Amino acid sequence: MAASSDRIDLGLALILGLSHDLGRGVWEPIARRRHSASGARPNSLAWRHPVKGPSRRGSTGSLGTVGTSKQLGRAKGSRRTDQPSSRRTVIRRHVKSDHPFRLAWAGVDCVVWAIALVVASWLRYELHLESIAWRGLAVAAVITGAVQLVFGFLFGPYAVGHMRGSFDEIVDLAKTVLATSLVAWIPVLIANPILVPKSVPIIAGAFALVGMLALRLLVRSWKNRRGYPGGDADDSGARARVVVFGAGEGGRVLVRAMVRDRNHHYHPVALLDDDPLKARLSIEGVRVRGTRNDLEDVAARYDADTLAIAMPSADATLIQDLSDRAALAGLSVLVLPAISDMFATPTLGDLRDLNLADLLGRRAIQLDTTAIAERISGKRVLVTGAGGSIGSELCRQIQRFGPAALYPLDRDESGLHAVQLSMAGTGLFEHDGSLLVDIRDKVALQEIFDRVRPDIVFHAAALKHLPLLEQFPFEAYKSNVIGTLNVLDASVAAGVGTVVNISTDKAADPTCMLGYSKRIAERLTAGMAQDHPGRFVSVRFGNVLGSRGSVVHAFTAQIERGGPVTVTHPDVERYFMLIPEACQLVLEAAAAAPGRGEVMVLDMGKPQRIVDVARALIRMSGRTGIDITFTGLRPGEKMSEDLVARGEDVTATNNRLVTGATVLPMQPSELPSEVVVHDHASALTWTRSHALATISGKAS
Repeated sequence: MAASSDRIDLGLALILGLSHDLGRGVWEPIARRRHSASGARPNSLAWRHPVKGPSRRGSTGSLGTVGTSKQLGRAKGSRRTDQPSSRRTVIRRHVKSDHPFRLAWAGVDCVVWAIALVVASWLRYELHLESIAWRGLAVAAVITGAVQLVFGFLFGPYAVGHMRGSFDEIVDLAKTVLATSLVAWIPVLIANPILVPKSVPIIAGAFALVGMLALRLLVRSWKNRRGYPGGDADDSGARARVVVFGAGEGGRVLVRAMVRDRNHHYHPVALLDDDPLKARLSIEGVRVRGTRNDLEDVAARYDADTLAIAMPSADATLIQDLSDRAALAGLSVLVLPAISDMFATPTLGDLRDLNLADLLGRRAIQLDTTAIAERISGKRVLVTGAGGSIGSELCRQIQRFGPAALYPLDRDESGLHAVQLSMAGTGLFEHDGSLLVDIRDKVALQEIFDRVRPDIVFHAAALKHLPLLEQFPFEAYKSNVIGTLNVLDASVAAGVGTVVNISTDKAADPTCMLGYSKRIAERLTAGMAQDHPGRFVSVRFGNVLGSRGSVVHAFTAQIERGGPVTVTHPDVERYFMLIPEACQLVLEAAAAAPGRGEVMVLDMGKPQRIVDVARALIRMSGRTGIDITFTGLRPGEKMSEDLVARGEDVTATNNRLVTGATVLPMQPSELPSEVVVHDHASALTWTRSHALATISGKAS
């Protein structure tokens, strides 16, 4: 009894001394390091150490939570101390604030240590249990368990929250077990009589680590499988049952996120992949059940209602095919955006509904914003046509760059109200920034420019509906030609530094009144650059997906009525771009163009057939039985559009996606008098003649 008592006293003395030394020498630098490294990522949970502040391993992204959902920390209003007053205070404070699961795991690990010591001793004595000194083994078990707790609560797996079986937990556990084995070896070496053979603590450490890891991985596997078919999860029925296409990196990340984060409404039931090498792959218990050809059968077998395309690199052909198959299976479709559209590793938050750009293969092009910010920040900016699709998006993007003042200008009071509401969150017009004026009214426009004195003008106001302008060419002339001249004159008189005229691809080799009038506007802009200081530039781009009056709105309305969808010709094709992309080009032109009257043209990729747009919209609607009718080309309509006209010199810019083209300048004095152009016929005749002038100066 005396010997046993002495051994116990020795073990406790070692533990108390170790705790005191660690409290001063180990605890403080670790706590300071964790405090300085906390909060590294947005939308993450910064787990706090029970005494010394945030942990460096408590954060997580949106792929799942770490540890528990309850954040550890000092009570509000409590005073922070630089050192724990005593070992008892440290333990009491930790027990009060820590989650009971960590205490439970600490107890389990102590039991694992005891079992590991028994197994190591049994092996050491060549499987003879009668040779084991059970009292000495019990003392060794107490010492190793106590040391495990000290290290574990100070800087090991019990100090911070971990997902069970995660890499961070494995590393912390390995360090703690290694340190425990080495420290517990000390009393074994110096104790007299010998507690256990000297090799036992080292052998037991290996067994203990394997046992602790095995238990954690089993718990993790059990928790992950609870939500699968046949499991016992309570919430799986309330979540969307998802078939994930793509078992690569995107699919792996998404499936794991769905499994680990129960706050999202997605429940993965199966994987599909066309790669035969992945036919037997399993991710978090979700197996690959076939290829895209098996989608309908797999969806029926697992009662799925959603298809998630987890391939950011998927092209339009693949997305269209999967969308068609999903429609046959009665599934809604979610997609991951392109990698260039995401900031980092894909997450559940990146999943979004299928849109027209996905089906057409049109990916938004991100342009350089540094030069844009340098041009716009601190400047007074005016946008004409601010109530339209392009003008309103321009206002929203310009606002991000911190202008000194932003003036939306339009003759449409409803459009002005909408853009004011989208930017300020209120449509009360409490400030004098919104300007209600018609660009056809030269006097009123000049008064506005003299009052606000803008530094930069984006001219987006125009009439652009092709069939209507063919019927009323004089209206196109008054808005797109005279209105543009009024804006240019007012800008020169007010000393505007930069004027950006927004044009269209229909101005390149035009065949319709819209193209004629916008071509004249480009020439007038180039003429102003010759005779006046400041920077004058035009921006030319194609059809904008979703803009007001675009084919998308027309087709959508026809689909909602049950069809048919009318297309002029099966082979008509156009360039398409997204509204934000078009506005980025305009801002890029304002920043990068020399400003001597050139036209900036974006590389818009391949043109799309209009009939493909119609089919994509029908597919997205989920309706069946909607026909497409071909009506024949309209007056002034071309089979395909050009971005650069014949005779225009093309020059490269610093941006590989943007090129410059020259147009023949036109002086305001070349415009006809009101006697010459006074009705629709005369407006069409004069505008067409002067719009077709080539770079050499010849007019047809």
